Amino acid sequence: MIYPLGGLVIGALLGAFRAKQRGGKAADMAQWGAVFAMIFGVIGLFIAIIITRQYV
Repeated sequence: MIYPLGGLVIGALLGAFRAKQRGGKAADMAQWGAVFAMIFGVIGLFIAIIITRQYV
C-alpha cells in the first residue's frame, strides 16, 4: 500500500512547486499541495487496487 502514500507525497510537492512557479504565497502553495496530494493519492489507490487484483 505504498502507492497511495507515494502519490500523496509526490502530489503535495508537485502542487506546492506549481503554485510557487505561478507566484503564489504560502496559502496558495498549501492549497495547491493539498489538492494535488488528494488527486495523486486517489490515483495511487487505484494503482494499488489494480495490482492487487491482478495477483489475487
